[in-house]
Parts: sequence; structure tokens; C-alpha cells
Amino acid sequence: MDNAEFEKSKAFITVEIIEYVPNSVVIKTIIKKITGNISLMAVDAGEGLKEKTSPFDAFVQVIDGQAEIVINHESNYLRVGQSIVIPAHAPNLIKSNGRFKMIMTVIKSGYE
Repeated sequence: MDNAEFEKSKAFITVEIIEYVPNSVVIKTIIKKITGNISLMAVDAGEGLKEKTSPFDAFVQVIDGQAEIVINHESNYLRVGQSIVIPAHAPNLIKSNGRFKMIMTVIKSGYE
């Protein structure tokens, strides 16, 4: 995972700054702060993220391909341009039904 923040004040095309790697999940950090972060992920076919639970809400937007986002054991199938909010404390996992890229935004403040 690339932990350095992405270059600021420079335009980019989101889907083009992360590449697929065979049999892998690639994560590129755009912004990482103690109050939250924005990451890009490129997920190869047959790969995914294991089930987890986070104490924070996460906003997921698919920017290439399609993904299966499972929240509280209920599948949601997202295509390019579609988004979903994964609620805090909800068990979730992300599966690929082919390659896909996504943006994940996690906000860690406001839970007081």
C-alpha cells in the first residue's frame, strides 16, 4: 500500500492513476489524515477484501468494472458510477466479479 499522500494542486483522472496487478488488490492513498482517508483500489478478478467491521462509515464508489459489496450478509452489486455507504459497525466484505476499481472514503470524526 502506498502510504504517502497524493500530490496536491495537480489535476488527475482518477481511474488512470491506479493499475490492475494480476491476482492482487492494489491500494493507493489519495489523502490520509487522522480524521479520515480517501483511497483508490484496483481489484483483480477473483480477488477481494476479507470480511471486516469498522467503527466508521465508509463511502464506496465504483469507477471501473463492477463489484459486489456485502453488508450485514446482504449483497449489493455496483456498476461504474454507483456508490454505497457501508455503515459503521456493520460486517462487510468486497468481492470481485471481474476486475474493478473503486474509491473508498472513510470519515473518522463526528462519532463523539
